Amino acid sequence: MKKWNVGLWTVLCALALLLFPAKAQAAERVQIRESDYDSFRAVFDAEYYYNAYGDLQAAIGYDEEGLFRHFISYGIFEGRTGDGEFCFRTYMESYGDLQAAFGADYAAYCRHYLEYGRAEGRTAAVRENGGSIGSYTTVYNVSEQRAVNVELAASKINGTVLQPGERFSYNSAVSPISLGGGYVMGPAFSGGRVVEGVGGGVCQVSSTLYAALVMSGIPVTERHPHSLPVEYVPRGLDATIVIGSKDLRFANSFSYPIEITAVTEEGRLTVSLRPYVTEGE
Repeated sequence: MKKWNVGLWTVLCALALLLFPAKAQAAERVQIRESDYDSFRAVFDAEYYYNAYGDLQAAIGYDEEGLFRHFISYGIFEGRTGDGEFCFRTYMESYGDLQAAFGADYAAYCRHYLEYGRAEGRTAAVRENGGSIGSYTTVYNVSEQRAVNVELAASKINGTVLQPGERFSYNSAVSPISLGGGYVMGPAFSGGRVVEGVGGGVCQVSSTLYAALVMSGIPVTERHPHSLPVEYVPRGLDATIVIGSKDLRFANSFSYPIEITAVTEEGRLTVSLRPYVTEGE
């Protein structure tokens, strides 16, 4: 195996940028520790990765360093598995306690699996495309007025189908955020303070969608954190929106259509991304 020096840090910095793209200038970046390299390497086998993905055989060839660079820069987020045993997306999606503890820190999931998860019998194997690609659930109080906004925004994105490469804008999907559009007044953040505003609560839906995107390995092209901590997702998994200035955007990075489902039931909001299958398929 080749040893990395400056090249290693370049690649790990690229990992952080992929998790939180530069366009979302205020987004928090994942903290990369020196131990992260060994953790990622421990769940990567170049021969397996080369044999598993024909597109990489043509693009990279059997170059161990090049294959590992692809794995930590792109493969993790595309749902690829590095050694046939550990899939980041599966491990993140399967365990709510780990989501709450680690948020979007991919290296932390890896370390947990190596140190504890494997011995505990937790599953980490890659899943077939027949089920959910990624999913996340948050809770809200149905007795509060903001529940109207959470449920309305969820209904507006529910059932959205994106073709390969097709782009999605959360603001466009849930607009118009107005009293005439069915939204009501609710608590919202403005200038570092909690204020009453039309549509207060729609950011819980955008944050739940963002968390599902992270679990799915789908990179976002725009995302902004809140000015204050929120209660419904861990720090780093939130996504605020402001019509006209801040949005949550992404594109379908898979080679097949995907569907967004957003279901509200008894104070639970679950947003999932799954392969879209038409009737008869």
